[in-house]
Amino acid sequence: MISFAILFALACFGLGLLLNLWRIFIGPTSADRILALDTMVINIIALLIVYGIYQGTAVYYEASMLIAMVGFVSTVAYCRFVLRGDIIE
Repeated sequence: MISFAILFALACFGLGLLLNLWRIFIGPTSADRILALDTMVINIIALLIVYGIYQGTAVYYEASMLIAMVGFVSTVAYCRFVLRGDIIE
């Protein structure tokens, strides 16, 4: 029964990734694109965690922590670039 729930969760997060890609390509403003990228990172983290539960290993949890840190830094850097024109002062 839990395997069906995990497969359903993987399908839902995969659909969320596809919708985020659509928002990145079609988004009318750069703020929409930034939010879509941030949400995409959250969906990738959720996919890794659910897949780690499915596999029964802790390696995917560590990978999700690394992606969370990189995603945070990239979101902040992209926002600074949009607002100020450069990332490092």
